[in-house]
Order: sequence, then structure tokens, then C-alpha cells
Amino acid sequence: MGLQIGDIVPRKSLDFKDLKGKIIAVDAFNAIYQFLSSIRQPDGTPLMDSQRRVTSHLSGLFYRNISLLSEGIKLVYVFDGISHELKNKTKENRMEAKDKARGKYEEAKDEEDFNLMGKYAKQLGTLDSEKIEESKELLEAMGVAVVQAPSEGEMQAAQLVKDKEAWAVASQDYDALVVGADRLIQNLTLARKRKLGNGTYVFISPELIEYKKVLQELGVDRDQLISLGILVGTDFNPKGVLGIGPKKALSLVREKKYPAVIFSELEQQGKLNFNWQDVFEIFKKPDVKKEKIIFPKINEKKIKEILVERHEFSMERVEKQLEKLHEVKKQSEQKTLF
Repeated sequence: MGLQIGDIVPRKSLDFKDLKGKIIAVDAFNAIYQFLSSIRQPDGTPLMDSQRRVTSHLSGLFYRNISLLSEGIKLVYVFDGISHELKNKTKENRMEAKDKARGKYEEAKDEEDFNLMGKYAKQLGTLDSEKIEESKELLEAMGVAVVQAPSEGEMQAAQLVKDKEAWAVASQDYDALVVGADRLIQNLTLARKRKLGNGTYVFISPELIEYKKVLQELGVDRDQLISLGILVGTDFNPKGVLGIGPKKALSLVREKKYPAVIFSELEQQGKLNFNWQDVFEIFKKPDVKKEKIIFPKINEKKIKEILVERHEFSMERVEKQLEKLHEVKKQSEQKTLF
């Protein structure tokens, strides 16, 4: 689940035109899981080719990213590397949740309850090495830059922003914010319309969260924001400290001020079941690298090979999208010449 501080951070709505010409570093795993979860048939079945290979992620990466590129946004996808060992518990929890959802899905299937099938199927998406490599292959063919992080993709994306290689991080999680990314954008890669249970649609707009404004409005410094995140729970200490939610955590870090004071008192009260210093260190000194962004050339032949020849996408639909992609390239070249 990641950090649960969404209720207390200030944010503002963005229009896509506000992002024109800006480089956005996308948390790749976060975005691809969104596509695997949301791009499905009504009964929850993911999109697949005739060999039953899942293609939901490829559909999302292709169609939704071309939509963003057409807005003049430049995209960099940052992929996770080797996870920290402290994340193992989170992985176990996620596997348990998937197992439960799988059982619920099978029950709904037996009862032919398509609504429940759709609900539980969304929790069953898996991202294996084959999907990851094919995603990178497609993105680069589309002219999207790809960065491989040594560890956490979102933290590497934050480093790109700190190094002025990108303007903002795009993710539904908050890790990039806590490690100091100047800007975090949420809802960027989601569909612009979301269907509600009553059949109506709600418009989803991107939202901007700015690091300096978060510190200013919450009245905390960098170390206190990291402490706040640890108190409510991160992927490295799931569920945080029992009985402490975002508002209580904020009050606590404001009162106690220093991480050592905050956590030593909780240790004395027997409320900590993890080593807070280890988690603090991950956010204070994230495992990242310096990276220079280079945008690859569009490879139309490769796109068709992956989507049409390999996975049986409609040639007509793919070519229609490629026209948009070439228009993006043309406008970019004209701007460069100007």
C-alpha cells in the first residue's frame, strides 16, 4: 500500500496543458499495475491474445501514453530494481491479499456474479519479468525514455527531479515526496473518466503535490516528514505504529520534533516492533544513481512487431495511434528548429 498520508497533504488540480513541454518521471511499476488492474473485461478477465498472454499492460502503455504524449508531455518510465529486504513483509502481505482475492473471485465465478468477479479480479494482476522486459521494449520503441533504478523506482524518479532531469514524479504513492522530490503528480496515467457503480462517470484530473508546500503547511522539516511516514507505515514497516494515524502522527512529530525523541519514547512504551533507524535511513539516503535522460527515436516497425505481430492488436487501431505519435514527433522537431 505504501505511505498513507494522502489525507493530510495539500494538493491542487492540474490541467494537462499545464504539463506541456515538461518531463515527467513515471513510477513504472505503479503505472503498469494500474493498467493490469483497470484494463479488463466486465467479468474481470484481463485483455489477452489468442495464446492467453495478458496484454492489458501493453494496451495501457500504448494508448494512454500516446494520449499523454499528444498533450506535449515528455515521459520517462523508471523501473524498480532489487527491493530492500525490509520490503519482504509487504510482499508477503500482498501475496496473502491476492490469495484471498483469488478465492473470492472463484466463489463469485461459481455464482456467476459478474460484478464481484470484476471487483476481485482487479486485485489479481501480477508483474513478471517477461511483462517488465516487454514493457521496456514497447516504451523505448514509442520514444519514451526508460531508466532502471538500482532499488526503488519511485525514489530513483525523485532523484531525477532533484537533479533537474525531470520536472515531477508521477505516482499514486508518496515515497517520492518523502525522499524530497520537488513535485509529485497523481492521477496522470489513470483514465480521464472513471465509471461509478450507478453507471455514471466522474472526471479524474491530475493533481499536483509540492514538497515545499507540504513542509510549510504541515509545519514540519524533512526529518519530521520521514518520521511521520514511518509512524503511519511504509512498505518497509507495514501498518506503522498501532493506533497512530496521519493526524496523530503529525501532532506527535510537531510536539517531539526530533526522530530520536519521537521513537525512543515509543520504544519505551513497547509500541515499536521494527527498527525505526533502518527504515529512516532508507528514506534519508535512498539507493539511487545519477542518470542523464536520453529519449530514444520512435521505431514504428518495432511497435507493430510487438503489438500486431506478437500480440494480435488491431493494425488499424495501432496505425491510427501511430499517426498521433508522428504528429507529436513533428511538433517537437518544429519547436527544436524554431
